[in-house]
Amino acid sequence: MAGILSDLNLDPAAIAAGLLHDVVEDSLTTVHDLEVEFGHEVATLVDAVTKLAQFDVISGRPLADDESESLRKLFMAMGEDVRVVLIKLADRVHNMRTLNALPEDRRRRIARETLEIFAPLANRLGIWQMKWELEDLGLRYLNPERYKEIAALIHERVADRETHIQGIVQRLKQRLEAEGIPAEVSGRPKHIYSIYRKMERKGVAFEQIFDVRGVRVIVETVAQCYQTLGIVHQMWRPIPGQVDDYIAVPKDNMYRSLHTAVLADDGKTLEIQIRTGEMHEMAEYGIAAHWKYKEGGSKRDHLYEQKIAWVRSVIDWRKDVTDAHEFIDALKTDVFQDRVYVFTPKAKLVDLPAGSTPIDFAYYVHTEIGDRCRGAKVNGKLVALDYQLQTGDQVEIVTAKRGGPSRDWLNPHLGYAKTERARTKIRQWFKRQDRNVNIAQGRDILDKELKQLGTSSISYEALAQMFGLEDIDDFFAAIGQGDINAQQIATKIIETERKSQPEEAIPMVAPPVPRPTSSTTLSVRGAAGLLTNIARCCNPLPGDAIIGYITRGRGVTIHRRDCPNVLRSPEPERLIEVDWGLSQQTYPVMVKITGYDRGGLLRDIAAVVAAEDISMSSVSVSTQKSIATFFATLEIASIDQLSQVLAKIDRIPNVIEVQRQTG
Repeated sequence: MAGILSDLNLDPAAIAAGLLHDVVEDSLTTVHDLEVEFGHEVATLVDAVTKLAQFDVISGRPLADDESESLRKLFMAMGEDVRVVLIKLADRVHNMRTLNALPEDRRRRIARETLEIFAPLANRLGIWQMKWELEDLGLRYLNPERYKEIAALIHERVADRETHIQGIVQRLKQRLEAEGIPAEVSGRPKHIYSIYRKMERKGVAFEQIFDVRGVRVIVETVAQCYQTLGIVHQMWRPIPGQVDDYIAVPKDNMYRSLHTAVLADDGKTLEIQIRTGEMHEMAEYGIAAHWKYKEGGSKRDHLYEQKIAWVRSVIDWRKDVTDAHEFIDALKTDVFQDRVYVFTPKAKLVDLPAGSTPIDFAYYVHTEIGDRCRGAKVNGKLVALDYQLQTGDQVEIVTAKRGGPSRDWLNPHLGYAKTERARTKIRQWFKRQDRNVNIAQGRDILDKELKQLGTSSISYEALAQMFGLEDIDDFFAAIGQGDINAQQIATKIIETERKSQPEEAIPMVAPPVPRPTSSTTLSVRGAAGLLTNIARCCNPLPGDAIIGYITRGRGVTIHRRDCPNVLRSPEPERLIEVDWGLSQQTYPVMVKITGYDRGGLLRDIAAVVAAEDISMSSVSVSTQKSIATFFATLEIASIDQLSQVLAKIDRIPNVIEVQRQTG
């Protein structure tokens, strides 16, 4: 760990804390002893890291309450001193390097957590050196076959590729020297995980990933960066839309560089990065570069404070999120996802997760603007509030003088609020409202959801108990203020109805859900052809994170990863990796749609159904006194999909109500 921290150029106190990070936990030495021997700063860092280690984050179990709480504390500690997180990241890098000593099931679970939490964290802190190593090691243990396959393909072609890249490097270097630009030009390594992600995302073979080849150019000044870009485009034809200027618009993790993709002489894609030496240090070391340049004076300290501002903004609003699982979910959606960069009317840059909407933007700017948001203009044109923002958009929020958010904004099926930041602020607004109003609204929302799903056999009291609430008014209030949403209600209903059915039967009263019974619909890694059954204790649905348990004589039982029976399993060696297969089984569901008759109503309904990737196998329409009634048969794959499409049909202008027919 101390070596890793030293490679990041951290200060002596952080390196000492890395050497001592296990001392308090593993010996009789106290924090006070450390303070006497090594000083207050080192002792404080060791104390912070020790408190994080009290929960065994890398225990190898699925992410349970204690792991989630530990990760929440990690991020809270980051707001106090980012070195605590850098020490924890160094610890994770070392753990991943020595992961081969652990049993396979633990290796897989630690690798998954590394790819989901720690590698994205290194990325957001700008430490690409750590990010790439964590990602490659994560893939190595989570999908060893694919890792070895890609590594072998890279090795097979390394000689030819290096010869070709060296020719490009020499040619570009000579041209830059002729133009009077001193530069360091080198081949840029492409990491196995990035190749894997691109192959998976595009669904292509290794041979079709041409940008395995890359060149990096390091020059002295910003002006030379742009001059070099022009020279590169003179030498090779640029690919339209493939120039990214992260110098003019830096990423919030301090990354600055020019990226371009060109067609090389052989007609294949070549990626080129252009940056200054200082930008390269920032790209490799991110926030950690601050300590390397700490003697550089107040200007660098000021830049560091600006760059770390996002850390404090991340922590600030999440102090209100006390539930550890909700906190980690928020980090995955708001911090670790791909980003879009949009602008306010005054040209201030706003960094949001990909898929964010004007409502997310409004709450990012100010809570009150979000609460009073009534519309949005993007690039001067009015857009719907569920419009997904794109990089470069200029966003203006239209507000009302009074009023608050709509409860529809909390419905995950309608796609109004993508970020947990916005959803938390909306829930806080409703929690401040009159309790009786929330109770009334919650009851209306529940009645509507039950009616849409065609379910009448379950009582309010039974549903409330499923959510751990004894008082029915508390249950209605929780729905009204947004703590419980329609998607969660639908999931609980289907779980209940499935438990009332025989293990082998497909529920006929509940919305049909595929029940995989063989490896044609479930993929069991390393055990093709085994019989598979859905576990009744946790009732996983398509899309849930799942794991298999090898039974005695009944094949593999499929559980949710957070199932208590899995977490407490006395025989973890019988757990096996599984995932939902590609072939999706669907079942016909009849829905009734009532609305005021108008031209194009059926077309709008069909468009919503098609947008959800659902087939409509039949439809009939009758009209009486300007009221149109549609009976449509939809091919549904899961309860979540049914609930989502019904919610979206209900939002179509002129639709009065929509509900599933069970009789």
